[in-house]
Amino acid sequence: MTALAEPTARRLRRPSWRDPRLLIGVAMVLLATALGAMGLRAADSRVPVYAARAVLLPGERLSLDKLVRVDVQLSGARTSYFAAGDGLPSDGYVLREVRAGELLPKSAVGRGAEIGVAPLSVSVDLASSGALVSGSTVDVYANKSVDAVGTTKAYAGPERVLSAVHVARVTTASGFGATSGRSAVQLLVPAAEVARVIALVDDGAKFTLVPVPGSPLREAS
Repeated sequence: MTALAEPTARRLRRPSWRDPRLLIGVAMVLLATALGAMGLRAADSRVPVYAARAVLLPGERLSLDKLVRVDVQLSGARTSYFAAGDGLPSDGYVLREVRAGELLPKSAVGRGAEIGVAPLSVSVDLASSGALVSGSTVDVYANKSVDAVGTTKAYAGPERVLSAVHVARVTTASGFGATSGRSAVQLLVPAAEVARVIALVDDGAKFTLVPVPGSPLREAS
């Protein structure tokens, strides 16, 4: 019988960069990566805008050091906020409270002549001001002085004279101009009410400040 020829084993070749299959595979990977990146860019419609670094109060001069850049999705409302990098008005003032972290709307900024409040200080007991910080919101009660009975000073009873006004600054008893056991609190009083509050101060009224629910307060130590 004639012996059958034994098949010769082929040795595997190392793939070459010139192999069309390898080139096609690499091209497909690169194409998929490019399409994925384009899709992510198209889906990310975030824009850089300014947010308040800390609470901004009415009457405060606006500057970049009081703001922080954040990237957010605003869709059609982007024109209502200050875009980061576009600059700020040279004569910009805060017209209403902007909480820490809140986006800065253009409607909250205006010229100095548009400010509707004035800083006015009142003296209160430390118990009334101990928890207050700059940015607190309070209702203001005044207890008007009446004719004294003998040597005892008499008061008519507390009356709310201002609602939801902002605290600009709190000076404790150790500060300049403060007396022992008292605190000077600078309030941002609506311009139409300034004369009324000054009259109460001059008449010797006692003031008590009551924080509005949700108002920022000093953390208990």
